[in-house]
Amino acid sequence: MRFTSEQRFDDGVLEREFTLGEIPGVLWTPPSSSAPAPLILLGHPGGLRRMYPRLAARARQSAADGFASVTVELPGSGDRPHWPALEQARADLHRAMKAGEPVGEEIIDALVLPLVEKAVPEWRDTLDAVLSLPEIGGPVGYSGGVISIGTRLAVVEPRISAAVLFAGSFVPRAMFEEARQVTVPLHVLLQWDDEGNDRQSALDLFDAFGSKEKTLNANMGGHAGVPESAGEAAARFFTRHLR
Repeated sequence: MRFTSEQRFDDGVLEREFTLGEIPGVLWTPPSSSAPAPLILLGHPGGLRRMYPRLAARARQSAADGFASVTVELPGSGDRPHWPALEQARADLHRAMKAGEPVGEEIIDALVLPLVEKAVPEWRDTLDAVLSLPEIGGPVGYSGGVISIGTRLAVVEPRISAAVLFAGSFVPRAMFEEARQVTVPLHVLLQWDDEGNDRQSALDLFDAFGSKEKTLNANMGGHAGVPESAGEAAARFFTRHLR
């Protein structure tokens, strides 16, 4: 991990940009305290520069609760090298949606499964690097992003103690079997009228999760209409499970 810039905000939060190999990312740490801070992995759908305002707002709110946060750019997005197969899958998805056609499993698999296979090991490498810093410790939570990435991470990464998942992306059928292997506490956010999400698929995925503690926070509105109360509920969830 190589830090490339840093700035401290008026609230005392330290923001540092970094690269991990070819992967750009941002790390936020709360004002100094005597104990290492617990960590939240901030997922997003790709395009770190575009998503930065939302991610920074989430990170600074989490810092107020005593958490550090880190995010990294997804493969094939932002300033990372182009990924032709992923770009073709995105084009096929947009074509089908624009034409009002059903989005078939072949398109969903081509769009999501390769991304999961590449992004999850990168997230684990990021976790290794961040947890080596003396100011950051455990436990670790995962929040947001592509729900299939969060599902895979919750299965394979034992350092993740709890997860907040956003049901706002297409889910390959293969991920349902993995969902049954998830055991950490879950808080799942669903926008009921999300135009880019199959509501029934999201409900079926929630039902498939094997966690004994799982909560579904469903709100009326589209993808960008998440109410403030939903963020507050997610924050309370992490406070219960990561403090």
